Amino acid sequence: MSTTNIRIKKNQSIDIKIVSELLKLMKPRVMSLVIFTCAVGLLISPVTIPLKEAMLGILFVAMGAGAAGTLNMWYEADLDKLMSRTCLRPIPRGKINRNQALVFGILLSITSVTSLYLFTNFLSAFLLFFTIFFYVFVYTVWLKRKTSQNIVIGGASGALPPVIGWTIATNSLSLEPLILFLIIFIWTPSHFWALSLYKANDYKKAKIPMLPITDGIENTKKNILVYSLLMLPIIISPYIVGFAGLTYLVPALAFTLYYNYICLSLYKFKKDKFDIKIARQVFSYSILYLFLLFVLFLLDKVI
Repeated sequence: MSTTNIRIKKNQSIDIKIVSELLKLMKPRVMSLVIFTCAVGLLISPVTIPLKEAMLGILFVAMGAGAAGTLNMWYEADLDKLMSRTCLRPIPRGKINRNQALVFGILLSITSVTSLYLFTNFLSAFLLFFTIFFYVFVYTVWLKRKTSQNIVIGGASGALPPVIGWTIATNSLSLEPLILFLIIFIWTPSHFWALSLYKANDYKKAKIPMLPITDGIENTKKNILVYSLLMLPIIISPYIVGFAGLTYLVPALAFTLYYNYICLSLYKFKKDKFDIKIARQVFSYSILYLFLLFVLFLLDKVI
């Protein structure tokens, strides 16, 4: 094999590695949830749009979510290296430097918002811009290091993708996408506070004021239970307003009641202590729970 061929293969290998690290900056697991909830919002809307337009819209929303994730990692590089949960991200490992992450995040933001406007409508593009802005400046820069309510308020950005999916198809806002927003918004605190219980040392080391650190274990468990119970009226509301039928309601109630049960089990454990297995169960099930709720919306639409 010639020296030239060896160099070409080496350069190709380096390029692939850089692309791989850039994709990790975009938080692929978060992006997958964004893609799914956005797609559900689009598919259950009363307006059908061409497949190409739908796929492009979802792609640009995913890019916007990736942009927000990238800018989050750029800003929090100093914190990420301190936490076991985040120390293997590209910037702490030295695979991508902060300037590269910043440029990549800005380019993704501009491209995603502009493209969504050109291929769909202004309302969707504005909501995507607001989502990126809120996640980066309100949640990451302002709230995360200052208040234990960071997750509660910051959760608004994660709750917008199904709304954007709806507006891509309808170019309008109504009660239905607001309900989709509220489902994710109310779900978010219990999901993240369960994680923060068994990752409290990480957050303490990084000086992030998560609820177990500022308010203690007992109050955190109580808040997790309260927010899980708040899911009940939110889950019932689509049926009440005629947005979804019994195909959605019956299993959604069952899934929610089970979520309430495991959150109650977490709360009833010894005072000022928690069972790490139950905390992990609450966190893991909450992900499946949200996914199943949105699957039910799709099934209800089809059936």
